[in-house]
Amino acid sequence: MAFFAVTTMRGAAWEKDRGIREQPQWAEHADFADRLVEDGRIILGGPIEDADDEVVALIAVEAPGVAAVHEVFADDPWVRSGILALKDVRPWTIWLRADKA
Repeated sequence: MAFFAVTTMRGAAWEKDRGIREQPQWAEHADFADRLVEDGRIILGGPIEDADDEVVALIAVEAPGVAAVHEVFADDPWVRSGILALKDVRPWTIWLRADKA
């Protein structure tokens, strides 16, 4: 398995007058992400500040390859409905990691 740095961005259906947790299908999106954490596919993730206002989050993902990352996120209710999109999926060599005890 490999690690990837995944950057997400607002999709065409993102409602700009609403906060992240006020977007349609928030509960479904959160449940989906929680399952990926439970499965060990998401290592960590969350909203990130960026010079590009359209960027939403940065997520560390473990998967066999870039195509697998895209396949996993294709099932996200927000991605399916156009609220969120993947901006970047970049291979990430992790040299330092503190695991929970």
